[in-house]
Order: sequence, then structure tokens, then C-alpha cells
Amino acid sequence: MTELGRKDNANKSDRPTSAYVAELVRILRRKHGYTQEGLGDLIGWTGSAISAVETHAQPVSDDMLVALEPAIGEGLGLFTVARPYINREKFPKRFRAFSVLEAEALSLSTYQNFVVDGLFQTRDYTCALIDGSYPVPPPKMRDEYVEARMARKALFDRDPTPMIELILEETVLRRPFGSWEILHGQLRSLLADSERHNVTVQVLPLDRGLTGTHAGERGPMKLVETKDHQRVVYTEIEDQGILVSDPPAVTELSHRYGKIRSQCMTPEDSRTLIEKLAGETR
Repeated sequence: MTELGRKDNANKSDRPTSAYVAELVRILRRKHGYTQEGLGDLIGWTGSAISAVETHAQPVSDDMLVALEPAIGEGLGLFTVARPYINREKFPKRFRAFSVLEAEALSLSTYQNFVVDGLFQTRDYTCALIDGSYPVPPPKMRDEYVEARMARKALFDRDPTPMIELILEETVLRRPFGSWEILHGQLRSLLADSERHNVTVQVLPLDRGLTGTHAGERGPMKLVETKDHQRVVYTEIEDQGILVSDPPAVTELSHRYGKIRSQCMTPEDSRTLIEKLAGETR
């Protein structure tokens, strides 16, 4: 098999919904008698953009899916139905399975000790994180990651309303990425999110270890109550996503999370600290 063939097959297996939609675009475009340029003109894209989708060189964008529906969707809603599945494939592979659980969660409790949790990140903060990571993703993939992360914020206003809890190590609030201005903007955004009636934000103080106990030393975690009232835990380390569903293991991690929460500042004191740090000048 040629290198091109290997890459094409990899793209299809990595993003099966995108591959299916690509074939659907090609079939329906031909059925309607459009060239790639003709379909592009009709929906406001270039012929090369249509070609990139059909050849799997570039996944179809959400905006293009919206435009394709009235153009060649034949009133069946094929492209509308595909949108959440396509958007899910824009996440890193390690996160995709959990992204489904997060989007449908009844409750979400998160502890982070290095960066602000992705659900709460501002666009500038996310861009700074990705641009400074290693290896740096290609520009198109980087833009996909940013858009996918921003789309997660729909959870805040979903109906039914989920209960969302965030615990951050104090060091997270003091660690800049990109610039101090980006950090301060992130802290202001965090304050705004903490005012939502379904959101609680608490800080684990920097000097917690001086008391002799610090339950968060083993790293971040996310506890989820699923739509089926099951409990699972998700954690990441070095680009590996781990989803824990074994009840005894989930119970142990839930108890650890509860201990971390007991060692935090109150929500009110946490907000006061975040306000102070957001207003600091550098």
C-alpha cells in the first residue's frame, strides 16, 4: 500500500463519521448534477473546499454541514443529524468517548492541579495552551481543537441543567500561559462562570501541604453522573485518557475527591482570592 493509501485509510478509521459524510457529499452532489465548483458556488465555498472534504483531506466543518442540508440534503436531515458526531471527532481520540458522557452528564465534578479545566477555558487561554504544547498540532487541527473545546461550553446552559463543580489548585490561578493578560482574562471568565446557579468553584490553597494532609497529590480527575445515573471517573496522563467504571474503583476515587473538596477554601473565599488575582498588575 502506498503512503497516501495508508494515510487515507488512517483518516477514515480515525474519523468514521467524517468519512461517511464525505462519501455522502460526493454521491448527493453527483445525483444533483453539480460539479465540485458548482456545489461550492451554491453554498458559499470553493470547489477545492468541496474536493478536500470528498477526498478526506479536510473534515467537513460545522458551517458547511449547515449549508449542505438545504442544498443537497433532500429534506432528510442527513447533514443535520451528522453535526454532533462530526464535532465529536474534532476532539483528540483519547477524549472522544468521555466527551459524550460529559455532554449528557447530570453532574460533573472536576479537580485540576495544573491548568484551568477545558470546560471553563477562554478561547485565548486555550490557544495559548495549544500553541505552547509539544508537539504543536498543525494549524487546521489546532483550530479544530479550539472550536471543539469552546463548543463544550453548551453544557453550562443545557436543559436539563447539570450540576457542575470545579476544584482548582491555587497554583493554577497563578500560572500564566501566553501572557499575564490572558491569565487575568481567564480568571475574570472563571468568576463569571462561578456566578451561575448550577456552578460551584473552589480553590485548594497553596499551603495545604503544611497541614500534613493533601488529598490531591495523585493528579486531576473528573467524576460524572451519567444520564442513566451511573458514576464514572475520567483522568488523563501524557495523552492517555482513562475511563474508570468499575464500581469499587469509582467509589474509592469519589471518596478521594470528597476529601480534596473538604480541604478547599469555601466558594466565597475562593471567589475573593480569584478576584484578587484577576486584578493584580504585572
